[in-house]
Amino acid sequence: MPLRTRKAQLKTRAGKAAVDGYGAMDARLPVSDLAKQLVRKAFPDHWSFLLGEIALYSFVVLLLTGVYLTLFFDPSMTESVYTGSYAPLQGVRMTQAYTTTLAISFDVRGGLLIRQIHHWAALVFVAAISVHLLRIFFTGAFRKPREANWIVGVTLFVLALLEGFAGYSLPDDLLSGTGLRTAATIVGSIPVVGTYVEMFVFGGQFPGNDVIPRLYAVHILLVPGLIVALITAHLVLVAYLKHTHWAGQGRTNKNAVGSPAFPQFTAKTTGFFLMLFGVLALLGGLAQINPVWNYGPYRADQVSGDAQPDWYVGFLEGALRLMPPWETDIAGHTVMWNVFIPTLVLPGVVFTLLFLYPFFERWVTGDRGEHHLCDRPRNRPTRTGLGVAAIVFYAVLLVAGGNDVVAFSFRVSIEVMTWILRIALVVAPLLAFALTKRLCLALQMRDRRRLTEGEETGQVTQSVNGDLSESHRGLTPTARYRILMRDVPTPLELPTEGPVSRRRRVRTALSGWYYGDLVELPATDEQRSRIAERTAPPEPVRGPED
Repeated sequence: MPLRTRKAQLKTRAGKAAVDGYGAMDARLPVSDLAKQLVRKAFPDHWSFLLGEIALYSFVVLLLTGVYLTLFFDPSMTESVYTGSYAPLQGVRMTQAYTTTLAISFDVRGGLLIRQIHHWAALVFVAAISVHLLRIFFTGAFRKPREANWIVGVTLFVLALLEGFAGYSLPDDLLSGTGLRTAATIVGSIPVVGTYVEMFVFGGQFPGNDVIPRLYAVHILLVPGLIVALITAHLVLVAYLKHTHWAGQGRTNKNAVGSPAFPQFTAKTTGFFLMLFGVLALLGGLAQINPVWNYGPYRADQVSGDAQPDWYVGFLEGALRLMPPWETDIAGHTVMWNVFIPTLVLPGVVFTLLFLYPFFERWVTGDRGEHHLCDRPRNRPTRTGLGVAAIVFYAVLLVAGGNDVVAFSFRVSIEVMTWILRIALVVAPLLAFALTKRLCLALQMRDRRRLTEGEETGQVTQSVNGDLSESHRGLTPTARYRILMRDVPTPLELPTEGPVSRRRRVRTALSGWYYGDLVELPATDEQRSRIAERTAPPEPVRGPED
């Protein structure tokens, strides 16, 4: 009995301490207000919004497994003779980076499992960010007021690529060393200052003595810190701006509909994190990845056969292989256009276009309103075509990164394969754009037919004259609402009077190219007014002085 009384007293004191602590904190910080806003926040239910959660939770797994690996990894490039438990490499000279990687794989309890989970999580992290950005692009979720969040997302993608390359290079095996050799060539191709930058980064002539320790600091401190800061900023912006949502009953351009944060979303997202962690653990335990012991330590005079980088930097390898061997000698200096253009100029142009695209589309449309409804990709055929063309462009470069393997597999010469891919790099994106745009317009025609004729029932009847016909049924209100609820701007027009600047003419021509092709959907005047009302941007918040 005294024991029970003692426990009850401790429980009462702990509860009182918690209440007093919360009251003291709430008196100094807006804890209650923030908690109320967070609990009431609506989170989307559609599966496509899980892509961002996959990226976030993969990064959490990366942090957890990375902390464990950091305890056993030594990034030193000091060489010694290997005497560890992996017999085929005993007596071979190697750096401490490679020695400790082998020790993690064979001597540390659970080391190989954690290492493979870490590698799989890195691949999933970059893939999830990529697909998440594509979802945002194709649905128009980058438009006002989310331009800043788009910039944050693209920056996160760039940092994820850098983080992946740095981690991939740390083991100092023959495969990762070959990648560092390519990186040294890329850095050295910068006109005028390339050689000095390469010497600084590598601590001397390649392979140098400093590159692995420096990449280690970048991999575990600099880039993760930046990623954590940007993810925090991204989540704050998402909470402040609210999420976009697909058109549906009760969903307009002025509200946010979804599950409340607590308890529904909290329970679902916790379960989703555990599921993702389980899948990554399953992959780490059953699917071998990056078996560094098969490659051996890096030696500058050797290159692995069929050496391929991870998929997310494979496009750079492909661009290198497709670029003609152009070089220019200027005042005793050789400018390696065959390296500088595909690995520095091309990515610079691509990511600059990604950063600026929301502002470019806003300039073309002249639209300054807020958008919270997701576009159906078919209703924006030009934007969708551009996105598919970019994917095909990337896919051709990715295939080109393994052109030697492809040529060997299909028994064709490497020269023929290279020229096929060079032509495909120009022709395939153009064809993809044209086909995608026509497909989007065909889907719009299908929507029009569904509105006018209804859904096919699959029942065929025959008249007394022998004519065959298929019966139709009307669309459900939900399906009709989803089709009709679209916000597509009309092309800009030139003024009928006064002089017109060249800039205005270019803008009008681009606007016509973007939005000139559109299938009109049958709707009554009443339906059109309702659509205009529900797709209208929210009213701006006015201050007390207004």
